[in-house]
Amino acid sequence: MRLTVPRPRSLAGQLFAMQAVLIAVVVAGYALFTYVSDRSQAEEAAARQARAVARSVADSPSVLAAARTADPTAELQPYALKVMRDTEVDFVTIMDPRGIRWTHPDPRQIGQTFQGHTERALRGRTFTETYTGTLGPSVRAVTPIRDGDRVVGLVSAGIRVEQITQRVQEQLTALLGVAAGALLLGAVGTYVVNARLRRHTHGMNATELSRMHDYHQAALHAVREGLLMLDGQYRVALINDGGRELLGVAGDVVGRSVAELGLPAPLTGALLASEPRVDEVHLTASRVLVINTSPVSGGERRGTVATLRDVTELQSLTGELDSERGFTQALRSQAHEAANRLHTVVSLIELGRAQEAVEFATAELELAQALTDQVVAAVSEPVLAALLLGKTAQANERGVELVVSPDSSLDDGLLPETLPARDLVTILGNLIDNAVDAAQGTVRARVTVTARTRRPAAGPELVLRVSDTGPGVDPAHAEAVFERGFSTKPAGPGGRGLGLALVRQTARRHGGSLTVAEADGGGAEFEVRLPLREPGTDRGVTAAATAGRARETTHDR
Repeated sequence: MRLTVPRPRSLAGQLFAMQAVLIAVVVAGYALFTYVSDRSQAEEAAARQARAVARSVADSPSVLAAARTADPTAELQPYALKVMRDTEVDFVTIMDPRGIRWTHPDPRQIGQTFQGHTERALRGRTFTETYTGTLGPSVRAVTPIRDGDRVVGLVSAGIRVEQITQRVQEQLTALLGVAAGALLLGAVGTYVVNARLRRHTHGMNATELSRMHDYHQAALHAVREGLLMLDGQYRVALINDGGRELLGVAGDVVGRSVAELGLPAPLTGALLASEPRVDEVHLTASRVLVINTSPVSGGERRGTVATLRDVTELQSLTGELDSERGFTQALRSQAHEAANRLHTVVSLIELGRAQEAVEFATAELELAQALTDQVVAAVSEPVLAALLLGKTAQANERGVELVVSPDSSLDDGLLPETLPARDLVTILGNLIDNAVDAAQGTVRARVTVTARTRRPAAGPELVLRVSDTGPGVDPAHAEAVFERGFSTKPAGPGGRGLGLALVRQTARRHGGSLTVAEADGGGAEFEVRLPLREPGTDRGVTAAATAGRARETTHDR
C-alpha cells in the first residue's frame, strides 16, 4: 500500500508548512552544532581539570615524601581517594617511574602496570591524552613527580568519556527543550500570520492566484472602456489600455499624481473628488467621456476606482437627432401654416375672388422660394443649406429672425473629406441654438449667420460666424463660456453648458479655433475658423491649424 502525504492546497497552508519545516531544520542544525561544540568544549574542560588535579598532586610535599618511603601506597591511597572526591575526577593514579601503580580507585589494580603513555612525563613534561584504560575511555593528564632534577614518580588524573558524554547529554536535553519551545512558538506565530494571509487570499493557492492574475490582465486589456485606479494619495495605481486611449496619456504613468497627467481641470477635479460621481459628462481635447467614480474604503480611504466611457459619437448622434427633431417640428409648423394658407385660398375661390386667391398664393410661394434661393445662393453646401433652412423655420416659430449674411459664400464640394458633415452640424447647430436662445424675447430679435471661405497667407480656411441681438457675453466670462457646465440660463432636464464646449472641442480636433466677441449693435458674435486642406498637400491644414491655435492662445490671454 502506497502512503501519500497530503499537501496543503492553499498558498497560506503551503507557506505554513514551508516555514514549519524551515524552523525545524534550523533548530535541528543548531542543536547538532551545539552538541558537537559542547562535547569538544567539555573534553577540553575535562583535560584542563585533569591537568590541574595531576599537577596539584605532583607538587604536593606529602606526595613527594611518601614516594621516598618503602610503602608509598599506605599513605597515598587514602590521599588519592580524598582528592578524587574533592575534585570530582574519576581517578587519581600515583605510580613509580616504571608505571607500577601505588594508588588506584580499584584496590585490585594497585601494583599493576599503568595502562597508557608515560614517555613524555618521564622526560619531565606534562601532557593530556584520551586513552582506554581499566575504567574505560578517559581523558587523562600525566605529569612527573620531581625530586630536584630527578623524576621519582608519576601522577595521572582523568575523567571518563562516559561521564563527559553524560554531562553533554544533560546540556543537550535542556537545549532540545528550549528548541522545542522555540519551534512551538515559531509554529504558533507562523500559523497566526498565515491565518491572516488566508483571509486576504480567500484560501486560494498559488496556482489559483496566478490564474486569477492572468484573467485580470487579459480582462483589463480586452475591455474598450477605460479603467483607472488611484491609491489613497490620488496616484495612479493601475490604468488599462482603454483608459490610456480615452485620457490621451502615454508612457509610464503608474505612480504619478492625477494632477500631473495634464487632463482638463473639470476632469481632474472629478477624479480627485472624495464623493462618488455617477454618469458625469466631461470633455477632453478630442472626446466626450462619461465618468463614474467610486471610493475604495476599508475603515479608511484606500483609493478610488474610475470607469471611463467614450460617448463622443453618441453625443454627435444626439446632436444630429436634436437637429432632426427640430426639422420635424419646423416641418410640422410649416404644414400647419400651409394648411391655413390653403384654406384661405380655397375660401377666396369659394367667395368668387379667384384673382385675389391667385395673388395670395403667388405671394406666399415667392416668399418661400426667396428664402430658399437666398440660403442656397449663399451656401450651396447641401448639409449646411439644409441645416440653415431648418433652423430658420425653427427660429421663426420662436419669434426670432434668422438671416444669412450677404457676404456668405460656400460652394458645394469645397469642403475636404477630413471635415465631415456631422462636425459641421455640431458646430453650426449649437451656435445657432445658443444664439436663438439669447435673442428670443429681445426687440427685433435676429440671428445672423455667415459661412464663407478665406484664403489668407497661412492657407485656406472655413469661417463660420453667428451673431445675435441678445444681451451679449460678459467679458469676465469670455473664456468660461467654453467650459463644460457653464451657462447663464436655468438648467433643464438634460443639463446645460455642453454646446459651446462641444463646439470648441470639435474645432480644436480639426486644428481650428473658437472665439467670442461683441457683435455690431450689441449681442454676442461667435466665430469658428477651420483650416481647409489644399488638394494633394497637407501644408494648408498644418499652417492654418498653427495660426488658429496662435489666435486662440492670444484671445485666452
